Amino acid sequence: MRKKTFAAAALLAVASLTLSACGSDSGADGNPVAMVSEEAGSQKAATVLDRPFEKPDLVLTDTRGKAYDFREATAGRPTLIYFGYTHCPDVCPLTMNNLAVAKKQLPQDQQDQLRIVFVTTDPERDTSAALGTWLKGIDSQVVGLTGDFDTIQAGARTLGISIDPPRKDDNGKTVSDHGTQVIAFSPKTDGGYVLYGEDATVEDYTKDLPKIIKGEKP
Repeated sequence: MRKKTFAAAALLAVASLTLSACGSDSGADGNPVAMVSEEAGSQKAATVLDRPFEKPDLVLTDTRGKAYDFREATAGRPTLIYFGYTHCPDVCPLTMNNLAVAKKQLPQDQQDQLRIVFVTTDPERDTSAALGTWLKGIDSQVVGLTGDFDTIQAGARTLGISIDPPRKDDNGKTVSDHGTQVIAFSPKTDGGYVLYGEDATVEDYTKDLPKIIKGEKP
């Protein structure tokens, strides 16, 4: 299993500088514009933290328009959280599809235990209805959350994930700069103890999820 361990403080400093710029249209320039908090040349997918992140205090709105308290709703459950947006042409849909495919390899009881949460970085366009429609094409069990941008940004920051407000690029297209990390929380401690960068594959998640569901180190 591919893994590495970092001191949380050092990881936070690196991850907070990690942004992926996603355009509103796919193939805008044909070049990927994403970086992750991985060491140069690293082939490792899972970063096991020696000091887990605390779950962010996030109360947002789900795809049904209902209030969703992230801490309360995921307490004692293996949970993966990712911040992205539905108009992203590459990194976001790839990451979410990788998670969905890996999840489907699990026995049904483990699928039911696992919580995958997608938090938009573009809440103005990603309404509850828009999130629901997008996630149906990936995995209808994924929890989609939207709400006030400042609240979302502050919650992501506690996990070392940077998010900037959506902006227009030089071509007038909307882009969103956001960290591309997936954070896994233990069902035993509720701490965010494993981090994945955008290079994580379906195979990586398929191998690691059974251990994450048990609160073990991948």
